[in-house]
Amino acid sequence: MNGGLIRYLRVWAVPVWLGLTLGAFPALAVQEDTPEAEKGVNVLATGPIHEAFAETVAFDPEPGIFVSKAPPDPINEIPPEHKPEGEDVEWIPGYWAWDDDRNDFIWVSGIWRAIPPDRQWIPGYWFKRDKGFQWVSGYWARDKERDMEYLPEPPESVEVGPNVSAPSSEYTWIPGCWIWVNGRYAWRPGYWAAMRPDWVWMPAHYVWSPRGYIFVRGYWDFAVTHRGVLFAPVFFDFGVAVAHGFYFRPSFVIDLRVFSDCLFLRPRYHHYYFGDYYAPRYYRKGIFPWFSPHVRRHGYDPIYAHQRWKHRHDRGWENHVRATYQARRAHEAVRPPRRLHHAEKSEHGGKMSPSRSHSAQMGFQTVKKSQPGSSRFQLVSKKERMEINHRREQIRNYTHTRQKWETQVSPSTRGTKSNKVKLPESPISSKRPHGGNREKAPSRYQIPEPNSTVEPLQRRSPGYGERNHTGASESRDLDSEVRSPESAPQVNRGKDPSSHYRAPKSNPAAEPRQRSQGNRGRSNTERSESRGHR
Repeated sequence: MNGGLIRYLRVWAVPVWLGLTLGAFPALAVQEDTPEAEKGVNVLATGPIHEAFAETVAFDPEPGIFVSKAPPDPINEIPPEHKPEGEDVEWIPGYWAWDDDRNDFIWVSGIWRAIPPDRQWIPGYWFKRDKGFQWVSGYWARDKERDMEYLPEPPESVEVGPNVSAPSSEYTWIPGCWIWVNGRYAWRPGYWAAMRPDWVWMPAHYVWSPRGYIFVRGYWDFAVTHRGVLFAPVFFDFGVAVAHGFYFRPSFVIDLRVFSDCLFLRPRYHHYYFGDYYAPRYYRKGIFPWFSPHVRRHGYDPIYAHQRWKHRHDRGWENHVRATYQARRAHEAVRPPRRLHHAEKSEHGGKMSPSRSHSAQMGFQTVKKSQPGSSRFQLVSKKERMEINHRREQIRNYTHTRQKWETQVSPSTRGTKSNKVKLPESPISSKRPHGGNREKAPSRYQIPEPNSTVEPLQRRSPGYGERNHTGASESRDLDSEVRSPESAPQVNRGKDPSSHYRAPKSNPAAEPRQRSQGNRGRSNTERSESRGHR
């Protein structure tokens, strides 16, 4: 038989067989009473968290992780039948993410998301370069922003923490950052800012892209418990995701308590992780506990900052967090289960060590079956479902457009100058100026002026943070995670820029300022940012 024909039959034999044996698969894929395992969809109790649900902030932004395999084509994903109430809640589709344990791609399920006020979601993507594929992160841009400016690489951060005391326990430290003003970078110092119970402040930061660095201005986001519904990532058995007529509907949700119990951060990948990442091998891969001093050497964790502020009157909170981490690192039996069917074993299997502190409780089940029986949920109408299906194609086209304008560029567009691209409106953006029918967002902070006298530091090579913490240093850093409670604000302790820079006096009481129309009432810094980013 012809060799080419044999290869053709081998390629198509499995999909055809799957199509015959799983003839009812499209119906099963959305049937609520069918176990996920029977559908070839393996729900994961650990994994990355959708970037649109929780965005990370790095002091020194780096290129995304690089893998040797090509991501599969996007799957046909449909939302669950119920959604949280609110006109500002939108369905944001999932995407392929890299899983080191499997050395393969997993699917980060779509989410119901309360859109942050005055924001639009710019999806991330994988793009081919050299002999592999590299990740470019998504981010929340201003919804009024139409000119996207790609900037040269920012200098290394000189953030060293506060040099003045906090006005009161109601404040937390917001780190400084470099601002592009009049064709060069100027350092904007950090400041103390009053916090809000139901809001998390995302400070200004940069997102890397192949064309240049994107500046994301600071913004208010909802507290984690008010952001929506986060669905568990999944792993598909071979051939299932490519079966003819296959549709996937997420039905298992991530318990949002993971954001205060078993949360991790991977700075190089710009993702939060949840679940069992307590083994030392994950630390070597650059996946650190959310409270880790090492994380705060890399950047600012707004979720940790908000949680610490929320527990500001509980002197034992940080000790409790570290004691729980230490117990789980030492005793595998009390870690959160890595698979759904390990729940009973987790609850009744391993015996707790007599020496364990009562403050370190047994890990809970991170993923559970969705049960939208609460009055806070409403049925997704037929019209809404049709709009979501149409928007799915719009998002794919938008992502492809972003990839095209960021990757198909000549070397002359990169370097020491900025370059701009006309940004089309994202299919996912806030419908109302203050977040729909939810509480109005607080006013923006009055941010300090940039300091043009600060000398930039030379950037370290990409990947420094992951390569610099292996072997003996890993053991030393792991010990510091659980032995050294840190009551000081998040600072960049990994560097000593004192010989280059003496931090200017910070504003000791940065109060939110009143929002007004147009340019009237904007801070001088905001006006200077606008001038610098024209």
